[in-house]
Amino acid sequence: MLSADIRKRLGSFELNVKFEAANETLALLGASGSGKSVTLRCLAGILKPDAGRIFLNGRVFFDSDKNINLSPQERHIGYLFQQYALFPNMTVRENVAVAVRDKRQRTAKADALLRRFQLADVANQRPRQLSGGQQQRAALARILATEPEALLLDEPFSALDSYLKAQLEAELRDTLDGFGGSVVWVTHDRDEVFRNCAKICVLDAGASQPVVAPRALFDDPETVSAAKLSGCKNVVPVLPDGERVRIPCWGFALDCGRETADFIAVGLRAHHLHICAETAPNALACRVVRTMDNVFSTIVLLRPVNAAPDAPPLRIETAQTDTLPAGTVFVNISPEDILLLKE
Repeated sequence: MLSADIRKRLGSFELNVKFEAANETLALLGASGSGKSVTLRCLAGILKPDAGRIFLNGRVFFDSDKNINLSPQERHIGYLFQQYALFPNMTVRENVAVAVRDKRQRTAKADALLRRFQLADVANQRPRQLSGGQQQRAALARILATEPEALLLDEPFSALDSYLKAQLEAELRDTLDGFGGSVVWVTHDRDEVFRNCAKICVLDAGASQPVVAPRALFDDPETVSAAKLSGCKNVVPVLPDGERVRIPCWGFALDCGRETADFIAVGLRAHHLHICAETAPNALACRVVRTMDNVFSTIVLLRPVNAAPDAPPLRIETAQTDTLPAGTVFVNISPEDILLLKE
């Protein structure tokens, strides 16, 4: 179990995070500047928190009350940096071997890891001679050579193109499946999280939200920031009205089928909005602003007919074979698909 409950101020930015991760992969999901990398640096011992506590498997890494702050070397945590941080003047074999703590086992263990990560053929090359994928595999091999008790992954695919990312993501997943310890995976990519992580902790402006399962985040995000990070494209303020909400910027109301008093916004997922008849429940009259083709679908930007001049467009996603009616377009959403959100 990896547990963190820490505070850290950096200028005007204040980090306040609390989460636990068992022998599983926990995602720290947040926008740029939300505090994800700062959290990893505190876990690793690179940055000292101002207050709080961090422990792993019963071993205290940091405790402000007891004045405990173990060095990075004492924590035995593997940290995969965004740019991999391989030693440029060493070969791949030397990068891996230097991380083996038992000098008597260095050669044998390094060779085994090189074979495991398919790096034997480039073992005598230096990092600058490697592809991006080979560099990541070398960095992972070096991390595992230290026999870490936990792994920290800082946006592991940020430097890779989509094709290579797909390949390496499967390889990394295999590595994590065989690891057996706590993993903290920092990302802003919701699909990456859904495919690879057992739990998610959303970070918003330095503050953590409760840890949830991926399906809970996508089916029922509780906050505006969680909805946006889960990929919801239509998030707007509302005024509660019993079991309805009024949306001032768009000039219409929606029937939500449940009490709305405690909520400040709604989220309407683009694929939950459908073209409908004028008489359908929750029908919204709109005009088409623009259409944009994705590879397998079409994005349609709509402007509700009663929208305020500065209102954002309403975004829906349709099949490329769908035909939009001319003139006014009516779209609707089922009450159960409306996301009611808190701040």
